[in-house]
Amino acid sequence: MINVGIIGYGYWGPNLVRNFFAANDCRVISVAEARPERLRLLEKIFPTIKGVSDAAEIIYDPKIDAVVIATPVATHFTLAHKALAEGKHVLLEKPMTSSTEEAELLINLAEQKRVLLMVDHTFLYTGAVQKMRDLVDSRELGNIKYLDSTRINLGLFQSDVNVLWDLAPHDISILNYIVDERPYSVNATGITHTNNNIENIAYLTVNYASGFIAHFNCSWTSPVKVRMMLVGGDQKMILYNDLEPTEKIKVYDTGYSYSNDEERKRVLVDYRTGDIHVPKLTTTEALLGMANDFIHCIQEKKQPKSSCHLGLDVVRILEASNKSIKQNGREVILESNLVPTITKSNEVLI
Repeated sequence: MINVGIIGYGYWGPNLVRNFFAANDCRVISVAEARPERLRLLEKIFPTIKGVSDAAEIIYDPKIDAVVIATPVATHFTLAHKALAEGKHVLLEKPMTSSTEEAELLINLAEQKRVLLMVDHTFLYTGAVQKMRDLVDSRELGNIKYLDSTRINLGLFQSDVNVLWDLAPHDISILNYIVDERPYSVNATGITHTNNNIENIAYLTVNYASGFIAHFNCSWTSPVKVRMMLVGGDQKMILYNDLEPTEKIKVYDTGYSYSNDEERKRVLVDYRTGDIHVPKLTTTEALLGMANDFIHCIQEKKQPKSSCHLGLDVVRILEASNKSIKQNGREVILESNLVPTITKSNEVLI
């Protein structure tokens, strides 16, 4: 049985408490939250869980094995560093940290302490994203050429991070999960319509040496909510619509091929259209799957699906996007000194 303490009972914290409460081989011991009214709500819903006002009561509690941190990203590094130093396993909400330097320091500390550090990229635990990964791995799409993502809605405006840091981690984590190749560079542009200089509309392009390209459109100013992603191969293409209640994934038997006409000095393109296939998806709650993965990997000393290295790569792309926005969309080369994001093995050295 793994004893868990959760820091933060704001917007996302209640979902984490509910799912860790239901997770296998897990006991939620206490929840830390500074606002008394939130603790009263916790006590009403979960009377067996102890509510505390200071995160230190969780971090330094010898009965607690693992700490879940669901607080603003600016606080992630300090809280996680203290918990890891105490030998606790740590789960961080996305994005992992405010910088790659902070993320790398946490990874190194977790390795030194031989504990598990994981990031909650919940979408990796959905049946839809797993199906996309399977389709890419099986090469049913052929050679994948692009990924195009749109995540827009009206609000919620944030005061500490821009729209890319708020919305894009979901889709960047999906990108890094389904594509084995590491990105080479990014370009990003954005604009703010408020007086706090925080971009509320932004566009991010992630470039790869092979020619594969990924594009992300994020906005807090759309009159409609859109959660769509296209993954295009030269044999088949995927449309992922997260707002669809039942048919979230559609596989289009659509593709193209081209040849060079040397005499006419032009490229000839042939288009092919076929059937649309709607695969059956698993319907278990993604957040519960994430919680079970965290607990299981602590017990079995294995690498989780949403690893700290994947979390680091998401932060690396976001950090580079900030630099590119400040340089009016100029290309920023990505640097990486750690291991690749995705491995086919489940083994981890903890």
